[in-house]
Amino acid sequence: PTHLGTGLEPGDGARKCRLDRAAVSSARAFAEHLRVVWLTPAMDGMFTGAAAERRRFLDRLVLTIDADHAARVSALERALRNRNRILEDARERRLDRAWAEAAEHEVATLGVAVAAARHETVSRLAALIAAERDDASPFPFASLALAGEVEALVAEGPALEAEDLYRDILRRNRSRDMAAGRTTVGPHVADLLVRHGPKDIEAARASTGEQKALLVGLVLAQAGLVAAMSGMAPVLLLDEIAAHFDPSRRAALFARLDELGGQVFMTGADPAAFAELGGRAAVFVVTPGQACGVQPG
Repeated sequence: PTHLGTGLEPGDGARKCRLDRAAVSSARAFAEHLRVVWLTPAMDGMFTGAAAERRRFLDRLVLTIDADHAARVSALERALRNRNRILEDARERRLDRAWAEAAEHEVATLGVAVAAARHETVSRLAALIAAERDDASPFPFASLALAGEVEALVAEGPALEAEDLYRDILRRNRSRDMAAGRTTVGPHVADLLVRHGPKDIEAARASTGEQKALLVGLVLAQAGLVAAMSGMAPVLLLDEIAAHFDPSRRAALFARLDELGGQVFMTGADPAAFAELGGRAAVFVVTPGQACGVQPG
């Protein structure tokens, strides 16, 4: 048994993590013992929202199979801020080319690493979805692709070649980026393109109910990919998962969760939505500061 602990420090509210009661720097240390996949109502508008929302979803997806991904994304954000400051300073005085080239080297190295991790994960997930495709499923399959200049470079050639090409793009775009006040090309502006597979339409054009079912299907496929790649069935955290599904779709969801074999936490305000689980689940009534177990049924 391994004890994983996390909580907030009284007073400053800082999050602390412990492994076997010993302090660790972050929850990244848990990755060898635990993988977590989650879905919340806040993610329901992902297909119609800004590209940043889909990038966050994609990065969480990558993180479940690559524990180092978050650190690379954070490092890339710092490198981009550094390059932007150098270009901003150049408005008032002559550009220091050595500093700019050093910053662009770092951005290109990290940017290609981030894009490559995203590309590999999307490719693996797309392959799994294709292999398990079921047109009769109440959770329609998704067609996935990545959009972005760096993502195209990663898909078309070796990483070192992609880095060289991205550095050249950054160098040629200095004047344009200086005018824009930001770096205009890179993984930080990429997008995850999702299509409703059975209808072959953009996910954003599907109905609200279809989008919810598509998102759930995508998260379930993610959980399957995590299990296949890590050898660990992930813990699933599904908030208000059954509220808008009819009985047949709820039954299909519960059956699929049984197949995954991992521990699942589902929340909802209506107990009737989980009545079909019967004795297959422990039921807790949650009130402020308290969770009480009750008999299902």
